[in-house]
Amino acid sequence: MAGPTTRAQASWAVHRATSLSEIWAIVAEHLGLVGAWQLMLVCRAACAGAKEFLGTLPGLVVCGGVTEVDTAVSEVWRLDLASMQWEPMSALITARFDHACCAVRGALVVLGGATSFYRDDIISSVETLSEGQGTFTASPPLSCGGIMEAATVVVEESHSAAGLVLVLGGWMEIDRTVSAVHLVDLATGVCTPQPNLLGARSLFAAARMPDGCVVCVGGIGDSDEYVAMQSVEVLEPPEQGTPDAAWTWRALPALSAGRYGCMGCVLSDGRFAVLGGANDNYQPLSSCEALAVGDGEHWKLMAPMHDSRVNFAGAAMAGCIVVAGGQGLKSAEVFDEVLDRWLRLPYDIPLDGGLCFMGSTLL
Repeated sequence: MAGPTTRAQASWAVHRATSLSEIWAIVAEHLGLVGAWQLMLVCRAACAGAKEFLGTLPGLVVCGGVTEVDTAVSEVWRLDLASMQWEPMSALITARFDHACCAVRGALVVLGGATSFYRDDIISSVETLSEGQGTFTASPPLSCGGIMEAATVVVEESHSAAGLVLVLGGWMEIDRTVSAVHLVDLATGVCTPQPNLLGARSLFAAARMPDGCVVCVGGIGDSDEYVAMQSVEVLEPPEQGTPDAAWTWRALPALSAGRYGCMGCVLSDGRFAVLGGANDNYQPLSSCEALAVGDGEHWKLMAPMHDSRVNFAGAAMAGCIVVAGGQGLKSAEVFDEVLDRWLRLPYDIPLDGGLCFMGSTLL
C-alpha cells in the first residue's frame, strides 16, 4: 500500500505536468488562435506547446492583387500564424487581380482575373502551386472563358484527377455581371453549368457551410452603376426522397445594408459572417454581421474592424478571423470570437502602399 503523497512529491508532479509542452499544446488548441499567442508569454513550456499547436494551423495566403498605383502584382505571401510574420512564396506566372483563389488537396489554385485595371484583359488562365512544388505551373484554362470578380468554393470529392471547384457569378468577357455557376474540373478546365444564382452578382462574398450548403452575400448586380446589393441566397440540396433532383438556390434575409467587395467566412459556431466591403457611395465599411442559416435566420451585428476595408483578404480558423489589406491598406488584424473584439497584428503585408483585389485562402 502506497504511503501518503508528500509535499515534495506533489510539487514535483505539478512541475512535471506544467513543464510538458504536449499539455500546453492541448490547452492552446482549446483557447484558439489568440489564446495560443497569449500562452507564448506564460513560460518556456507554454510557449513551446503554443507553437506546436500554431504549427498545425494553415497560414493565410495572399496572392496577386493591385497596388495603390493600380499595378497588378504577381507576389504571393503567407502569414505564418506561429511567428505572425509574412513569408514570401513562389510568384504567380501571370500578375493578376480580381481573380479567384482556393486550396485544393494541398495545392494553391488561382483562376481567372484581369491583368489591366480597366478590364481590358480578362483572362481564363489557371495556375497551380502544388505541395512541394517550387514554382506555379499552368493548368488548362477555363472552358467558359475569361472571368473576374467571381467567387469560388471547393467541392469535397475524391474521384476527380485534380479536384473540382464551383465558380460563381462574376464579370465575364461578355462585359457584364452574370448569374452563371460552373463546376470546374481542374484537370481539364471544363466548366459544367450548374443552377444559376437567383440574381447576377460580382464582387460578393461566398462560403461553404458545414452542411455543404453555399451562401452568397452582397456584391454588385447587373447594372451600369455600382449599387451595393443587400440580397443573400443559399444553394441547398433537394428534399429527402428526391436524390436525383438538382440543388436549388433560396433567398435568405437581406443584409442590414448593401455591401460589395466584402469578405465572407464561417464562424466556429456555424454562423455565416460577412465583413467590411463598400456602400453605394464607394465608402469602405468596418461593420460586420453574422447569420445563423436555418435557425431563425436573422442578421446580428458583430464588433466592427479597426479599419474600414474593401476588396481585402481574409479567412477564419481556430475561433478567429484574420483579415489583411484592402483599398489603401496593408495592415492586418484578427477577430477573437471568445473575446468578441478585433486586435491589430504587428506585421503588415510587406508591400509598399496598399494592396487590394487580391486572392486569399488558407494553406
